[in-house]
Amino acid sequence: MRIAVVGAGGVGGYFGARLAAAGHEVTFVARGRHLEAVRRSGLLVRSPLGDVRTSPDSAVDSIARLGPADLVVVAVKLWDTEDVAAQLASAKTGGAPVLSLQNGVHKDAILRRSLPEESVLGGTCFISAFIEEPGVVRHNGALQRMVFGARHPSQKDVVERFLTACQEAGTDAAISTDIDRVIWEKFVFLVGLSATTATVRRPIGVVRSHERSRVLLREIMEETVALARASGVALDDTFAERQLAFCDTLPADMTSSMHNDLEHGNRLELPWLSGGVADLADRLGVPAPRNRTVADILAPYALGAPAGG
Repeated sequence: MRIAVVGAGGVGGYFGARLAAAGHEVTFVARGRHLEAVRRSGLLVRSPLGDVRTSPDSAVDSIARLGPADLVVVAVKLWDTEDVAAQLASAKTGGAPVLSLQNGVHKDAILRRSLPEESVLGGTCFISAFIEEPGVVRHNGALQRMVFGARHPSQKDVVERFLTACQEAGTDAAISTDIDRVIWEKFVFLVGLSATTATVRRPIGVVRSHERSRVLLREIMEETVALARASGVALDDTFAERQLAFCDTLPADMTSSMHNDLEHGNRLELPWLSGGVADLADRLGVPAPRNRTVADILAPYALGAPAGG
């Protein structure tokens, strides 16, 4: 397949490099020092499952430089989604279907503001990976899973082709016939993990081992489940409790990308995580006081480390 990956960070870089190593034609859109390093030596993925390196000519500096593609994978931070969608609307990718592996439940609606509804697939991923240094992506652990699905009959062919490509790349992948439910299920966990590790400023092992922070984690997820139900996604009443039990199985040192961004003074995806939950809950009349408090606590850091601190 010809696959364009917009964003060569932890998610896009990892999955794109695996697909390239399996012989698929992968082109990354990257920028800055990361792009310069990839152009010099290729993109290196360091992983417990085996390292891979792409060719130096695998990256371009803008969406406008992409050629025809069979699929476009979007893996940028959420604040870049609107700009990426507008650029894809006029790109030379031949109207290729678009699969977002970004966090959250807002991403596809943003993409559909600029792109035809039938071109936006549904998908999510489960992985811990980040840019370790320019040109290098570090994959933590063995988890590297994608779940995606068609929302329109016209998308079924590309979904099946992409599943085959992922299997060839050794990536754990699956097709879901209820992809919006899967996206919300991940969102519940992601909001809980991000909110608590960022506010407590410690990995999940610390959060889950203290009575009050454990209650905070559960209640943040319960609010998100209630929001899913109000949005028409039928998560059951025990889902948050089951996600809490899942958190008990995670490595104690596991944290979230939002916690990592906070520690490094980077911009946060807060407006689309706890902030997004609180805002959507307000519109739908669903109580979300725990998520609103998290959004308020982290608000000074949302655009990066505040000056004069």
